[in-house]
Amino acid sequence: MTVSSDGLDVLVVAPHPDDAEISVGGTIITSLQQGLSVGVLELTDGEPTPHGTREQRAIETAASTSLLGLSWRRNLGLPNRQLQHTLDARQKLANVFRDVRPQTILAPYWEDAHPDHIVASELVDAARFWSKLSRTDEEGQLPLQGERFWPPRIFYYWSIHLRIHPKPAFVLDISSAIDQKMEAVACFDSQVAQGRDARHPTLLDDIRDRARYWGWTIGSAYAEPFACREEIGVAGLKQLM
Repeated sequence: MTVSSDGLDVLVVAPHPDDAEISVGGTIITSLQQGLSVGVLELTDGEPTPHGTREQRAIETAASTSLLGLSWRRNLGLPNRQLQHTLDARQKLANVFRDVRPQTILAPYWEDAHPDHIVASELVDAARFWSKLSRTDEEGQLPLQGERFWPPRIFYYWSIHLRIHPKPAFVLDISSAIDQKMEAVACFDSQVAQGRDARHPTLLDDIRDRARYWGWTIGSAYAEPFACREEIGVAGLKQLM
């Protein structure tokens, strides 16, 4: 999978396989429908889990990638359940940012029950800053590859572990993408179906219902919320729903 010389329009950074589909699958599909280039980077392979294996997760990820129509997806190979904000991890992520040069990064929200999600959010913030450094060859400092680059925008998506209700900066309509999103999520059978209580509502029901709730908040059928630490500019009122 290669990226054009212009780089990616959107890069989703996910702690584990399936996090991108569950949290922003509709945004990925909607962005692709609008002609944007979208990539997904997992920080870990997500294993071990009760019903998954590394081989199974790779098969599930490949199936979802094909269904979504992604042209770029990679795994950074950091350790699951032991994800740490180390200089080595920060360097590896900054090198990806320099390589694919995303205009917008979608990262996990900084507050969650899962330690990997919290660290992933911290890593994205730090690697985004490191990606723009002009001098990285000082003694004792890990050198970076490629040309310096500052990803212009970073938005944060909600994970599913901590049941909090923070105020989003904006909510993106995914009504045209909801069925395809749910198909992509269902590809991860070892995580969303195997070993789970078959009674309704299932985890898949919960994911769809949350998208329905956020759609209701903006007067659409389905949507996904995003946070941002900085102000978001618009060119005119016609851009608003």
